[in-house]
Amino acid sequence: MADDGKGAERVTFSRGYDVCIMAIDGTWRRDCKLNAISDTDAILTVEGSIQGLNLKEFFLLLSSTGLAYRRCELVRVNGAEMDIQFLRGKNRKKRGAAGGHDAAA
Repeated sequence: MADDGKGAERVTFSRGYDVCIMAIDGTWRRDCKLNAISDTDAILTVEGSIQGLNLKEFFLLLSSTGLAYRRCELVRVNGAEMDIQFLRGKNRKKRGAAGGHDAAA
């Protein structure tokens, strides 16, 4: 995971927090455990196979309703563990005036 020198604090969950990852177009969804999170990135354990999924850009759903989410990209996979980076600012693809929000809580 990238260390940008800003000293971002990471919160680590001892049991993991139930979340999902979902394709930008909604064509797939996988249950995950959120193991750690900071302002810029997170560590997940994926339940089920991720083979064949487009993980270049996807959503991390932080609530079962899907109302709280972050746009992400894959950084690294190590077995069932994934490191992801949150996209924002210049990294986010341009959207129309009614575009989605980066994070809602």
